[in-house]
Amino acid sequence: MAARVAADIRPGSYVNLGIGLPTLVAEHLPEHSGITLHTENGLLGMGPAPHADRVDPELINAGKVPVTELAGASYFHQADSFAMMRGGHIDVCVLGAFQVSVSGDLANWSTGEPGAVPAVGGAMDLAVGARRSVVLMNLLTKDGRPKLVGECSLPLTGVACVSRVYSDVAVLDVGPDPSSGGRARVVETYGVSHGELEEMLGLSLTSVTG
Repeated sequence: MAARVAADIRPGSYVNLGIGLPTLVAEHLPEHSGITLHTENGLLGMGPAPHADRVDPELINAGKVPVTELAGASYFHQADSFAMMRGGHIDVCVLGAFQVSVSGDLANWSTGEPGAVPAVGGAMDLAVGARRSVVLMNLLTKDGRPKLVGECSLPLTGVACVSRVYSDVAVLDVGPDPSSGGRARVVETYGVSHGELEEMLGLSLTSVTG
């Protein structure tokens, strides 16, 4: 899944990777691609995860996961990092999600359960501040409910901000598209047919052509 996302990122892009599955994208970026990874806690030029014997406890991403730095990496105040995000200087952000709607709405900061600890972090700033926001997630919850839905029932992070969903079952485009009739568009599937995917999600889907 992470390799599929990495293959779609244009060389030379500035990219932010969200907490969880999205961090794995760093392991699959082509060498010499010129892709620069940004973290909202103030690092530009993040590298892949370190080997166990090379962990620096003071070198972490926003999710407090150990990372490495590449040649030319720079550090800055978190306020400057958020200014980069809010100012439209991030080309792509890859986020996890609890739900994504076919119209591109994103819910990824709270399950909405009583007593749940909110964890919005920089997700709202990234979702609407990056030039392109995509989601990397498993398509179903652990109890088999679809995470790609007609309308989000969980608290929203952003409205119509997601353009593509990468999952273990399929890659789908979401968001406004007059030719789709308000449906998500199937880019490719893995081990399931178009009809089986529709049944799994309880949604009517169209296919990307060309």
